Amino acid sequence: MNPLISAAPVIAAGLAVGLASIGPGVGQGTAAGQAVEGIARQPEAEGKIRGTSLLSSAFMEALTIHGPVVAPAPSFANPSVQPVFIRNKK
Repeated sequence: MNPLISAAPVIAAGLAVGLASIGPGVGQGTAAGQAVEGIARQPEAEGKIRGTSLLSSAFMEALTIHGPVVAPAPSFANPSVQPVFIRNKK
């Protein structure tokens, strides 16, 4: 079997985990910076700003966790690769 066919799902899973972590990481940094800036401009609205930023951080964190959980799926669902327990059976 072509080694590229065997390696493609693993490479895809690695790229998916990396890309799924980069986006929310940048978003969380931007959101935190904007929240601090908003509190500095309007200290009386600190409670509303903090609540909204915590909620949005929770959603971004859920996206960050979702990526590594779903990304390995192509490694196990590749129809071109025969499972090890069938391949070693004689």
